[in-house]
Amino acid sequence: MPTGTGSRTSSSAQATKVAVYAAGALVWRERRKELEVLLIHRPRYDDWSWPKGKIDPGETLPETAVREVAEEIDLAITLGIPLPTIHYPVNAGTKEVRYWAASLGDGKPQPDGKEVDSLLWCSPARAAELLSNPSDTEPLDALVAAYERNELDTWPLIVLRHAKAKPRSSWARAEGDRPLAATGLRQAMAAKRLLLAWAPQRVATSPWQRCLATMAPYVKATSAKVKVYDALTEAHHRRQPQKTAAVVESLLDKRRSVALCTHRPTLPTVLDQLGTHMPPELRRELPSKDPYLSPGELIVCQISRAGNHVVSVEQYKPYDD
Repeated sequence: MPTGTGSRTSSSAQATKVAVYAAGALVWRERRKELEVLLIHRPRYDDWSWPKGKIDPGETLPETAVREVAEEIDLAITLGIPLPTIHYPVNAGTKEVRYWAASLGDGKPQPDGKEVDSLLWCSPARAAELLSNPSDTEPLDALVAAYERNELDTWPLIVLRHAKAKPRSSWARAEGDRPLAATGLRQAMAAKRLLLAWAPQRVATSPWQRCLATMAPYVKATSAKVKVYDALTEAHHRRQPQKTAAVVESLLDKRRSVALCTHRPTLPTVLDQLGTHMPPELRRELPSKDPYLSPGELIVCQISRAGNHVVSVEQYKPYDD
């Protein structure tokens, strides 16, 4: 698997040597209280499929999915729940395609005129009839099932461990002022690109320098609002971990997309609090052993707007050269 594509693979992927990695999205909308999905027609193959494409060097698969949708149908998306990964044979061997759901939002898709010459909004049943690749129905079935459970319309809460900082042993000044190392600065730039796949509107962060510097590239690239929480620092967490948990709870109560940046020692409390909002099978997806996340690594929890509970968990490392 290419670096930064995700922390887990399906059992079928583990048993199959993948030659080509790709990613895409099932764009959906609700019209007259009925679910509709967006199909694309590709003249080169004369087929109906989902917008998708191969990973580029230096990308993670979430970035690939967002880029390919933008290139093929001129639509800026943010990723929703992950959908089943499919595998099928191509000339080079086995191709693996990862999919996410993506709500239409305010966008207006348009075919690029080259790879895609036509678009079609249709019911899931009609989409299943038209799809040229039989395996493309797997993510469709999962999307429909999530819709019927009221778990398709979601918002992301992203937990990020700050990027690599200068060693404590080489830093004689205040711990809160310890900066990122050169590697950490590169990780922060990579984290920015990865975070853009979900585009959180807010940033909740420890005020210590290494967290602020980790989030700075993303904040600079977006209009995200930043709020610092002393309770997310190592020192405050050590004295009053319940206040760290309260920060997580307050972010869930606000029901708006957010990235939370904190330190390794606070992660067990943050993850435990998130775990109270998810079923046991999802709690088992959360890391449970120190260091929980490596520097710059993140966890994406999708929260149902209908029930305010976690419906999916993903874990990613930004691409690090």
